Amino acid sequence: MMTIVAHDTLVWFAKTFGLIYLVVLSVVVLCYAFWPSKQKEFDDASASILKKEDRPWQ
Repeated sequence: MMTIVAHDTLVWFAKTFGLIYLVVLSVVVLCYAFWPSKQKEFDDASASILKKEDRPWQ
C-alpha cells in the first residue's frame, strides 16, 4: 500500500527548505552582482543606453 504524506509534513518541508532555497539563491545573486570581475560588464550595460546617437538632435 502507498503511504500518504500528512499535510503538516508537507507544510513543514516547504517552509523549511523553501526558506533555505531562497536564502541560498539570494546569496548567489548578490555574489554575482558584486563580483569584482563583473564590474566592467555592468558599467558597460549601464552606459549603453547613453550612446551618442541616442541624444536629442541639435
